[in-house]
Amino acid sequence: MKRRVVPVLAVILILTSGCTSGPPDLDGDGISDSEDLDIDGDGWDNDIELNCSTDQLISSSVPSDIDGDLICDLLDSDDDGDMWGDFTEIDCSTDPLDNSSVPADYDGDMICDSLDQDADGDGLPNDWEQIRGFDYLDDQDYISCHGMTEYCMRTYDDFTFAESHNSFSTPEDGIIAGINHLTGLQSQWEDGIRAFMLDPYHPSELQNEREDVVFCHALSLPNTPPCLFGSVDAFEWLRSLNSLHNNSTGDIVSLLIQNYRVPGEHLEYLLNETGILDRAYIHELGSPWPSIGDLSLSGTDVVVFIEMEYEDNFSKLLPAWKHTWDTPYGESNQDEMTCNLGRGDSSQPVWHMNNWLSTFGLSDATKAEEVNEYSTLLDRALLCWEQVGDRPTFIGVDYWEQGEVTNVTRTLNSMEHWSDDIPPRP
Repeated sequence: MKRRVVPVLAVILILTSGCTSGPPDLDGDGISDSEDLDIDGDGWDNDIELNCSTDQLISSSVPSDIDGDLICDLLDSDDDGDMWGDFTEIDCSTDPLDNSSVPADYDGDMICDSLDQDADGDGLPNDWEQIRGFDYLDDQDYISCHGMTEYCMRTYDDFTFAESHNSFSTPEDGIIAGINHLTGLQSQWEDGIRAFMLDPYHPSELQNEREDVVFCHALSLPNTPPCLFGSVDAFEWLRSLNSLHNNSTGDIVSLLIQNYRVPGEHLEYLLNETGILDRAYIHELGSPWPSIGDLSLSGTDVVVFIEMEYEDNFSKLLPAWKHTWDTPYGESNQDEMTCNLGRGDSSQPVWHMNNWLSTFGLSDATKAEEVNEYSTLLDRALLCWEQVGDRPTFIGVDYWEQGEVTNVTRTLNSMEHWSDDIPPRP
């Protein structure tokens, strides 16, 4: 009996040996090494340790992780966890391994000031501001043009202005018949009109001195005084315009003057007495037009065009049909409107898109409502922009209150090209 005990015990030990020793478990966490995502139990997954070049089987071998985000510094694009990428910090000359060393970023756009083309985020490039004496690291030191800083960099010929035809011819100005608008200068200005068509005259042969110039819409009838339906004090009207202009910043005003019967000396006197002439821009024919911002900053923020060129040289009174051109005007119905040349030099980039219809030679409020309607006017402007190759500089209308000429110009000015996606309606 005693001889059989040893072999039996040996068999029992052999059969039970697999039950007393479990699978390998290096960190003793109860998960076999074959299934454990962190074999050595150091808090770093095996595959991460492999990628981070540390030993996944040695708990004391852990990746370098300055910011403690469990992304090793070797793989972490922001080692110090300061929200600035390592390569960005290197480019910005700060230490990517020190979270107290962060780039200067005045406008908080995560582009460091040394790399940011608009460091203060005011819409004006640093070099543009520096050249013109602005502080490019002060978002309160800037200029805005027609409500947008970006427009200051647009050239005069690459901007679209709302223009009122016979701007003065309104009941508010005392005109009793043959009116072109319902409201006068104040309302036009407040809504954004910055281009004005004006007709200066002497009211009669007995009132023909330089102090007698008025605005009126003259009738082309023989033996009839030019201002049969009333006239407007041109000096008072232009002084009001100059005052409104003085209370704005970065806006450019344009005048298209139908000067058929007023001598150059008288027109110059009118513009000088009302403060307009001092701020008039002299444009050399054929030279590029300056930016809106530069016109404003130089104090030459008014452009004066005259329809009839004088023999004497009045350098601030630009002959309209040499420096600009226009489309035909006063058609009877919308189908007759075109983008073709009416008057002037069609090679010039500055041009007027006339957009009013007449009935028996007089402005028609009903027709104005039709052609000034937002989508109708916008579609025509885009069509002409495409056909001409240059955006309309001016969109001239009657009854500006009918329709949305100023909203159309806002839409056009938010576009760089006629083929751009049309932005939401203002």
